[in-house]
Amino acid sequence: MTVHTTGQAPARSRRRTHVPEPYDFRRPMTMAREHARVLEMAFETFARQWGNQLTARLRAMAQVTLDGLSLQTYDEYVRGLPGTTAMMLCTIEQTRQTAVVQVPVSATMVWIDYMLGGPGTGDAREERELTEIELTLLRGVMGAALGDLGYAFSSLTPLDVTLRSVQYNPQFVQAVPASDAVLVATFLMRVGEREDVTTVMFPAEVLLAAVRQADGAGSRSLEDQRAHELAVLDLEAAVEDVPVEVAVRFAPVVVRPRDVVGLSVGDVVPLSHPSSQPLDVVVDGVVLARAAAGNNGSRLACMVVTVEEKP
Repeated sequence: MTVHTTGQAPARSRRRTHVPEPYDFRRPMTMAREHARVLEMAFETFARQWGNQLTARLRAMAQVTLDGLSLQTYDEYVRGLPGTTAMMLCTIEQTRQTAVVQVPVSATMVWIDYMLGGPGTGDAREERELTEIELTLLRGVMGAALGDLGYAFSSLTPLDVTLRSVQYNPQFVQAVPASDAVLVATFLMRVGEREDVTTVMFPAEVLLAAVRQADGAGSRSLEDQRAHELAVLDLEAAVEDVPVEVAVRFAPVVVRPRDVVGLSVGDVVPLSHPSSQPLDVVVDGVVLARAAAGNNGSRLACMVVTVEEKP
């Protein structure tokens, strides 16, 4: 009997099926799954409360549902918005940072139409800006909705958000630096027979820091917590004993390059610092105090007259 054997076919080289895509290493990292779920639950609570608020104020059936939560850069967020839309810039009172609630202009006009007793037809012109009266009505609706944000996140962190202004061109709104990471919650909003997509944007670190802190505090035992507190105290004590260089400086003077190149022994460089003005006491480029020049025995010295920290 003849047995025929077939050799193993040589492995074929795998061909690329698509063009490699460049990866931007500046883009934010992904969220941990458990952290994302905690934030989703908070935004889902906010969505339910927002829908209830709209139903009560517009006297029309309204429903808001969370459609997604993503971590991206602010530039990516803005590029994904319509060319004209209502961007409600809000102040986060705890950190003085800016959050954004974005709603199509035509959707806000439907709200206003309902509030004024109309059938909810609104105005389909997206490029039209709101009048002062319409803005006042919108502030009333959004004030209650932003209050619900604090309720939704109360288990994580205090969050007081107030409406500051309304802008209409996202490309010209610099709420946060373009490369900063932001959390974007996308909602499907249904008011009457109309359905719109709205977004809420927060600087990522505001919410992620709260989630991480809550997660860390919940997973620590009492012994771990005490050890952490002792470590913090030791670190603070060590930092207080670190030597730092303190400088006293006059007000700067502007000179031309040719004056610097031509300096020689005996030249006098006039300063613009008035003799009655105190000197700056500086640590690492930060002005911490002001002092008057003097001496202490045979050494030059200065006496602090005011303490003021400048950024």
